Amino acid sequence: MSLASISILAGQGRDGGVEVVRRIDLVPGDTLAVVGPTGSGKSVLLSDIEQLAEGDTPSGRRILLNGRAPERSPLGLVATLSQRTNFVIDTNVATFVATHAACLDKPGEDWPNIVLGLANRLCGEPIRHDDPLQGLSGGQTRALMIADIALISDAPVILLDELENAGIDKHAAIAALADRGKIILTATHDPVLVLMSRRRVVMRGGAMVHLHERDAAETLWQERLRGLDEIFRNARETLRGGERLTLGGIL
Repeated sequence: MSLASISILAGQGRDGGVEVVRRIDLVPGDTLAVVGPTGSGKSVLLSDIEQLAEGDTPSGRRILLNGRAPERSPLGLVATLSQRTNFVIDTNVATFVATHAACLDKPGEDWPNIVLGLANRLCGEPIRHDDPLQGLSGGQTRALMIADIALISDAPVILLDELENAGIDKHAAIAALADRGKIILTATHDPVLVLMSRRRVVMRGGAMVHLHERDAAETLWQERLRGLDEIFRNARETLRGGERLTLGGIL
C-alpha cells in the first residue's frame, strides 16, 4: 500500500488513566524520538505500532494508516531493529543480501557491494562478503541490518530501539534511513539522537505524557552536543585502536 500517514491514537497508562497526548500524526520523512526512563513504556509504544494495535493491546492505543483503521495488516509495512538482533539463517553476508533483494524483486544491482558499502561506513569492524551471518558481532549485525533496511527494504516505517547501544555511527545511520523518506521512530536515552528528531514523545508510567517540538534553543544544544559526541567518538576509536590520547586532542 502507499502510505501517506500513520497516526497513533491515545490509550491509557498502566494506572488506567487516559494518555495526555491524544494523537500523533507522522508522514514520510518524519522522525519521532520516544524518550523516558527505563520501564516507562517506550518499547510498548513501538510494539503497538508494529502490531497495528486496534485497542487490543494493554495500552489500548489504536494505529491508523492514511487516517483510517487498516482492514488487514499490510505486508512489509514496518521494519524493526531491536536491541537484540540475531540471524537464524546459516549463510554468508553476500548471499543473505542477494537473497533479500531477489525476494523483493530487485534485480540488476550489485546489492552485496552496495549494502556492504553503507554498512562498513556505519561500523568500525569491516564486514566482508564471505563472513558468516552468525559470526558477526552485535555492531556488525546492526550496521548490516540498517544498510539493508535503508537500501533494499520497502518498509515505509522504521522502528529503532536504543540505536546508541549498537556501537555504530548513529548520525550516519539515521541520515541513511531519513534520506529514503521513511517514517522513523527511535526509542532512545541518547540526547543527541533525541534532538536529531524534530519531535519527541515523552513516556511515563506506560503513557504518552508530553509531545515536544525542537525549538531554537534545542537546535543550538543539538549542535553543541553533537560536537561533544564527536570528541567522545574519536577518543573511543583512538583507544580502541591501541593508540594513546594526547593533550593536543583537547586543547
